[in-house]
Amino acid sequence: MTEMTEIKNITNRLIEFRNEREWEQFHNPKDLAIALSIESNELLETFLWKKHDEATREKVEEELADVFTYAFLIAEKYDFNVAEIINRKIDRNNEKYPVEKAKGNAKKYTEF
Repeated sequence: MTEMTEIKNITNRLIEFRNEREWEQFHNPKDLAIALSIESNELLETFLWKKHDEATREKVEEELADVFTYAFLIAEKYDFNVAEIINRKIDRNNEKYPVEKAKGNAKKYTEF
């Protein structure tokens, strides 16, 4: 099974879960984006006041799953192919961050 097929299957399970509970009415792109932001902040909270390796692996996993859940639901709302949009972004980043300029530093591309 390809990764895209797996993502589609996961998205279908999320939609089935959502629809069984009649939650689609709450899942417009704006509210999904807000939920994604909130879950991203809950992911950050797992690291708060700790060294990065002190975060509880299980809690990171749980919050990361929530982040992916809302990201996949947003992609579904816009009929995005997740693999395609990520690959396009990697291609754009390759142009903005050429190895000879970006290797070993954390500067933003506008600072090169």
